[in-house]
Amino acid sequence: QLQLVESGGGLVQAGGSLRLSCAASGRTIRNVAMGWFRQAPGKEREFVAAISWSGGRTYYADSTKGRFTITRDNAENTLYLQMNSLIPGDTAVYYCAARTYYSGDYPTEDHREYDCWGQGTQVTVSS
Repeated sequence: QLQLVESGGGLVQAGGSLRLSCAASGRTIRNVAMGWFRQAPGKEREFVAAISWSGGRTYYADSTKGRFTITRDNAENTLYLQMNSLIPGDTAVYYCAARTYYSGDYPTEDHREYDCWGQGTQVTVSS
C-alpha cells in the first residue's frame, strides 16, 4: 500500500522560496499521476499543481502558475514542489496526493480523483 510523507515546510518571508518533498513508500510511483493541494485555516482544500506519471505533463492553479514548479523523480520515488516568490496567501498545510487507480498520463485538479494522501506539511509565509 502506498504511503506518502511530505517534508520541507517551514516559515519563510514573503518573496522567499521553499522546496517541498513527498517521499513515497510501499510501492513505486513510477506509473502514478500525482498532485499537490493545500488548505488554509477556515478554507476549502485548494488545488496547487499536478503532474502525469511520466512527468511530461503538468498543470497548475492560476494562483501558483509561474511561481511554483512540480517535478518528480521516479527513481527516487519522490515528488517535489519548488515554490518561489512566496506570498502570505500561500500560507497553508500542503498535501501531496496520488491517483493509484488511474493508468492514464494526464494530470488533474480534481481532488476526488486522488485516493492516497500524505499527512501534510505546514508552510507559513510572513509579510
